[in-house]
Amino acid sequence: MTLTAIAKQAEKFTTDHSPQILTGIAVAGTVATAYLTGKAAIKAYRLVERENAERYKSNDDLPDLETLEQVKLTWKLFVPPVTTGVLTVAAIITANQIGTRRAAAIAAAYAVSEKAYSEYKEKVVEKLGETKERALKAEIAQEQVRSNPVTENHIHVTGGGKVLCFEPYTARYFMSDMETLKKAQNDLNYMVLNHYYASLSDFYDLIGLERTIVSDDMGWNSDKLLELEFDTVLADDQPCLVMRYHVDPIRGYSRVQ
Repeated sequence: MTLTAIAKQAEKFTTDHSPQILTGIAVAGTVATAYLTGKAAIKAYRLVERENAERYKSNDDLPDLETLEQVKLTWKLFVPPVTTGVLTVAAIITANQIGTRRAAAIAAAYAVSEKAYSEYKEKVVEKLGETKERALKAEIAQEQVRSNPVTENHIHVTGGGKVLCFEPYTARYFMSDMETLKKAQNDLNYMVLNHYYASLSDFYDLIGLERTIVSDDMGWNSDKLLELEFDTVLADDQPCLVMRYHVDPIRGYSRVQ
């Protein structure tokens, strides 16, 4: 591997991991600033005490150094901790700025892909017709269940109905029924209409499923209400109700236009 290739790989690694690198620098800088400040404070104290002692030896009527005199005498000792502190703050701000820019870029990319996906679904319906499109969704639902075999360990207890159900976003099986799920849909939309938005976590709460690490970031608003669709398929030779979101939860759902 040539030096140029190594340099490019190092540059790419640094760019890709710049927030983590800057965070590490900030942590190290915080510790270094505290250490250097303590060290400088001790040296400053000793220097002031030595100067006061010299003044006392030369003339015991001389008062101790005034505050301004102490600053003039010791300020150079605090240059290293102040410099380290400034660099630490700069690292923190830069890491935050990079994280914010990347989050904005991801959000923009998600919005574009969401729009493209919505247009794609509309075009599928237009080309195939509603009947064939519905049959295609049912095939996809069956394939999702087949790809995620149900076991007792995979069935989440929700306190709902007695029908095996499947949530496609998290590939979780749980016990409920269509009436309970439709009621949850209505309850969530009522929440949206009264509070302008609701999250996927709110919906999981209504149907008895645990929240996930991303469910707080996705949801519906008054422009995009929750609308569920259902398909009945077989999961290990038993009927299974596959729940599908006709209107998918979106990121940035709380930013109502």
